[in-house]
Amino acid sequence: MLNRLRLVTFDVLGPHAARRIGLLEDRRVVDITMADSSIPNDARAFLAEGQGVISKALQVVESGKYRIPEASVKIRAPIYNPEKIVCVGLNYRAHAKEANMPIPPEPVLFSKFPNTIVGTGDDVIKPTQTKELDYEVELVLVIGKEGRNIPRTDALKYIGGYTVGNDISARDWQLRKPGAQWLSGKTWDTFAPIGPSILLNPLLYSPSDSFNPNNLQLRCILNGTTVQDSNTKDFIFDVEAMIAYISQIVTLRPGDLIFTGTPEGVGMGRKPQLWMNPGDKVRCEIDELGAIENTIAKPATL
Repeated sequence: MLNRLRLVTFDVLGPHAARRIGLLEDRRVVDITMADSSIPNDARAFLAEGQGVISKALQVVESGKYRIPEASVKIRAPIYNPEKIVCVGLNYRAHAKEANMPIPPEPVLFSKFPNTIVGTGDDVIKPTQTKELDYEVELVLVIGKEGRNIPRTDALKYIGGYTVGNDISARDWQLRKPGAQWLSGKTWDTFAPIGPSILLNPLLYSPSDSFNPNNLQLRCILNGTTVQDSNTKDFIFDVEAMIAYISQIVTLRPGDLIFTGTPEGVGMGRKPQLWMNPGDKVRCEIDELGAIENTIAKPATL
């Protein structure tokens, strides 16, 4: 049996092309929906079914069958149709310091839209309208259970899984437009790479697992140079606090994404400042979750 379950969305290549979900196992994908047609063929729907569907997936894993070499499929963003993408800004102490901003007394929230989502290996498009394109490695929470006014003591039970994210930001639009337009600086097409998989919350199938989202090492590597290297221990608001706070405002539903903030080392905070340009390669990685890699590209010409 797999120690931990990693949910992926993938495209089958070749003449019978199709998009399915499966479980990542070493360099193979366990094709759980091919094995059992009652398993939803969509990550959001899979998460909504909770422990029952995870039990079915485990049975497929234990069968030892339905393996596909990872090289013969295209791994996509693990979830591409969330109802909501909620982001927490200034959530690392050292990052708030480098931004010359006070430690916030409550979480700072903004949002992205699903048009921002791309997967590992996909291009991130640098709009011609920005000169200040920045990287931000982040832990992303994937909600697995509907909830409102969730107490922090129960918060981890509402998480379906965890993934790696890059909160791409156009700083000139975010900070120097009238009123500081965080939304317009954050939600251009392709500005939310996530993946490569969703580590399903071990509480749902292995309660003795010691996975702790508030103690994960995370890094961003730009063109081979490590530019961010920190730990979620530096959170101002931990995972439980974020879920409790956000769920006061909106009902969280399966598939919703919560970007939990980025640590110090962003391009905006460097001297001299460091911006991404077409041709740059950016890698975001979190220990125990994996890594995503993307290339910065120019917009397509018509």
